[in-house]
Amino acid sequence: MKATIALLKAFGEPLALEEVEIPPLSAGQVLVRVEAAGVCGSDVHMWRGRDPRTPLPIILGHEGVGRVLEVRGARQDLYGQPVREGQRILWERGVTCGRCYACAVLHEPSLCPSRWAYGIHRAFSVPPHLNGCYATHIILEPTTPLIPLEEKGDPAVWVAASCSGATATHGFDLSPAHIGDTVAILGPGPLGAFSVALARAQGAAHVVMIGGTPERLALCQRLGATHLLNRQTTSPRERREMILGLTQGRGADLVVEASGSLSAAREALDLARYGGTVSWVGFGTPAGEMPLAPFEAVVRKNLRLQGVWVSDVRHTLQAVHLIHQHREAFAALVTHRFPLQKATEALRCVEAREAMKAVLIP
Repeated sequence: MKATIALLKAFGEPLALEEVEIPPLSAGQVLVRVEAAGVCGSDVHMWRGRDPRTPLPIILGHEGVGRVLEVRGARQDLYGQPVREGQRILWERGVTCGRCYACAVLHEPSLCPSRWAYGIHRAFSVPPHLNGCYATHIILEPTTPLIPLEEKGDPAVWVAASCSGATATHGFDLSPAHIGDTVAILGPGPLGAFSVALARAQGAAHVVMIGGTPERLALCQRLGATHLLNRQTTSPRERREMILGLTQGRGADLVVEASGSLSAAREALDLARYGGTVSWVGFGTPAGEMPLAPFEAVVRKNLRLQGVWVSDVRHTLQAVHLIHQHREAFAALVTHRFPLQKATEALRCVEAREAMKAVLIP
């Protein structure tokens, strides 16, 4: 049996569509026919050579949903149920060791030094070769957590749960909102959209979304944003004054930077109240440096500044449940669909910010 793959051979070049043999499975491995693969902003960074983790050649794609075609030996899903052929699943994108200090003592597997992710860390030359989601098939390793999904419905709805959904959930795990809080979110992309839903789920009274694309802002409003601020038509000072007015002069209790922008990261510090929290969740790759006066911006405000790095399977599962609760709104997150043959076009679409969420349908 053969698989079709979209292979990145040189940074910035079009992906090469190739047909390859599917190798025999080893014990515990699962062969999956990919039904939908998310095109993440991180994929664009890797395609352009901006992510130092990217080996070549590589099958990109760390967000995937698919059907089990073959299981070698006994495998169980996250709930302890047998994995069966034909079952629709979503898999945890990051695989950790479970034994190191981060995994076993800190219980923070996202910090595992041995962690690797499908479509990010393993080159095509590394067995079992089908290591990314930009393909008709992927082979999942024995230690990969598997999440069962409902059999019917659009598979594209679920892909964002494994990356932006899980990462946003990790951010709210580390820095939760509380009942009655004012939460400001900078960046109305998939990370920001999930952050809106999470803030409302945790009881925030006001959720202020700041972004520059009206269509994205409107979607965030469907997910629960109570106030929308277009950064194209407002200044940082005007946005700060609006939030001060909303909070009787205090500022936001929690500010989530979800865009990966240095200017947004800096603005987040100004929007938070004294004693508040700023969560930097949007940076997935190096973005340079920014000037910062630590006394005025952080120390004098007694500010809590939380970095957020990737996620683990509990966050992915929570993101799946969040989509269950807001299925119609999250379905609208998927604005563009492409066949595997147009994977390069999909990357360009995401790079140009034309898509809220682009999905490959192999």
